[in-house]
Amino acid sequence: MAHIRTTLTALTVALTLGFGVAANAEMKLAVVDVQQAILASEEAKRLLGQIQEEFKTDEERIRAIQSDAAALLERAQKDAEVMSEAEKRKLQQQIDGMNNDFVYHRQKLQKSIEDRQAELFAGIDEKVKRAIEALVLDDDYDLIIPRQAALYVGDLYDITRKVTERLNDMDKS
Repeated sequence: MAHIRTTLTALTVALTLGFGVAANAEMKLAVVDVQQAILASEEAKRLLGQIQEEFKTDEERIRAIQSDAAALLERAQKDAEVMSEAEKRKLQQQIDGMNNDFVYHRQKLQKSIEDRQAELFAGIDEKVKRAIEALVLDDDYDLIIPRQAALYVGDLYDITRKVTERLNDMDKS
């Protein structure tokens, strides 16, 4: 519902601005997918690689727990007919314990990654704003809206790639 409201607001703004401009003046519009522009930038790729390396050991631990639990589950299914009820219960408790460990460690890792991403990407919003402002000045845009607010946009109006290029240029400077 909020998405529809955002779209309608963007369309209303665009139409209002469009009708307010003189009939012979042309309005230059563009859209940008800010998240895509950021994630495609060299800085984001470097930061995401850094995060991956930082949490590599934790990811390996989670995969090991998952693998061990899968092996126990396979054993439980394969040997179910020859196991006593006590053995089955003990094995099920081991599987449940591993599952709980898996869920705990996975959630902890996800939270750590989200916190680290927020920390590393903290200043990038300002860079995106400066990159878009530079494009407005250089290419004389009248209106730039988020890509998600548009129902349909032809590739001609999408400046996401240009924003990414500006971000990369800013990173080199």
